[in-house]
Amino acid sequence: MTDGKNEKFNLDQYIGMKVKKARTQEGLKITDVARISGISQGMVSKIENAQVSTSLDTLSRLCAAIGLPISRLFSDYDVPDGGAQFTKSGEGLEVVRRGTEKGHTYQLLTYQRGGKKSFEPFLVTMDDVSEVFPTFSHPGEEFIHLLSGKLTYRHGNHTYQMEAGDSLTFDAQIPHGPETLEEVPIKLLSIINYSDDE
Repeated sequence: MTDGKNEKFNLDQYIGMKVKKARTQEGLKITDVARISGISQGMVSKIENAQVSTSLDTLSRLCAAIGLPISRLFSDYDVPDGGAQFTKSGEGLEVVRRGTEKGHTYQLLTYQRGGKKSFEPFLVTMDDVSEVFPTFSHPGEEFIHLLSGKLTYRHGNHTYQMEAGDSLTFDAQIPHGPETLEEVPIKLLSIINYSDDE
């Protein structure tokens, strides 16, 4: 049996798995639990093997005997399945955006099909010190975080000297983009948030 994270159990299976795990962690034998709880060994075994549905009274006595609060017994039962989108390093979808022709590499780190996007995360790589950069202007709010290298970044009439570890958040409708690359290669995490757009 697994730990319940990847496989959905019915309630009896779940209770049996959790009770058995708690009992073994306490170093108790079924005979010990039966003696402490006043529940027969056969019943304890049937509960652990999901061969019987137990009453709340029996379950309460069983949990008390193994030191497992009922609130903790059900703490991770019936939680949402999850299903995060995982992207391994270097496996982001390469996309063409303005600036790609200048030697920038854009890797989209997540994507969703159809519907309205709420955000887009990009890993931008730049390695040509002599580049001349286009400016960008698009809907949303943008967050950039410099992972490596040094550059001067322009937003409107302001420039920012950025080093690895520095971040910048701004209105993406105002023209923005790299002004000069000071130290390459540059890796920049860019997250564009569209949630306030109509």
